[in-house]
Amino acid sequence: MKEIVIDKNEHNQRIDRFLKKYLSNANKSFIYKMLRKKRIKLNGKKANPEDIVVEGDKINLYLSEETIDKFKKNEKEIIKNIRLDIIYEDDNIILINKPKGMLSHSTEKDYKESNIVDQLVGYLYAKGEYVPRLEKTFTPSICNRLDRNTSGLIIGAKNFTSLQLINKSIKEGNIKKYYKCIVKGNMTKNLKLKGYLKKNEKDNKVVVTKKSEKDSKEINTDIKVLKTNGEYTLLEIDLITGRTHQIRAHLSSIGHPIIGDTKYGNVKLNRELKEKYKLKDQFLHAYKIVFNGLEKELEYLNEQEFTANMDRDLIFIEKELFNA
Repeated sequence: MKEIVIDKNEHNQRIDRFLKKYLSNANKSFIYKMLRKKRIKLNGKKANPEDIVVEGDKINLYLSEETIDKFKKNEKEIIKNIRLDIIYEDDNIILINKPKGMLSHSTEKDYKESNIVDQLVGYLYAKGEYVPRLEKTFTPSICNRLDRNTSGLIIGAKNFTSLQLINKSIKEGNIKKYYKCIVKGNMTKNLKLKGYLKKNEKDNKVVVTKKSEKDSKEINTDIKVLKTNGEYTLLEIDLITGRTHQIRAHLSSIGHPIIGDTKYGNVKLNRELKEKYKLKDQFLHAYKIVFNGLEKELEYLNEQEFTANMDRDLIFIEKELFNA
């Protein structure tokens, strides 16, 4: 029998979710079966999948060591070559300015490619703030994601409580995320766009419609005009709902695609800008985050605002287009 004592980095979650992380190679049906047959107990009693574990609780696994080892995840190698642009850091969170071209997190296809999550884990490991052998399931993680070729602010959580509190605030719409982008065409008025977004998994694109369709999700995008030269417009985007490719697809749907965007942009214009400015991807940067609605341990962050600069290439393009 193996006993697991729940600590701060595991507490306040359903027992089935904890077990799925602890025995990550096991499927849900195995975990539910073990709970049902009392091969896994909570504080010496039968547990239901939805039971919440709290700090100090004891989970008893009446499984062989071989079975436990088979279902536990293999520890991922921690990288040592750390390249993070850190905007802010304290004991609970870290704000990172992600460069264009880097993944927010690894995927099965690109699991060896450099990404923000692995960089974060390596950074905290090197500082001694993350010790894998002392953790049961928790790994430092990020709370928001950006497309590979979108640069800007990503929130990293150093502990499970911070991860939960930030995710809750994001879900409730209390943490505001602002982007800057340059679009094709002349825009002179601020807009509040509404619509519906539907994913096409085959080509990894989305379609924006005015009416709800099957499997579509509601989207809201607020647009503020910052500068215009009649041919191009610099916008600030307040992302109300954070759907896949939302900003890019929503702007394209109203005839103002982001310059450089190879999925939703203007092919001819993109070719010209690539030749002139070497712009290979969308001009989109998550430049500002404003915290609000955070509770308990993270209340001190409320009303704080953080910004991150664009890279030199984007700054140069903005100056060239708007004579800034």
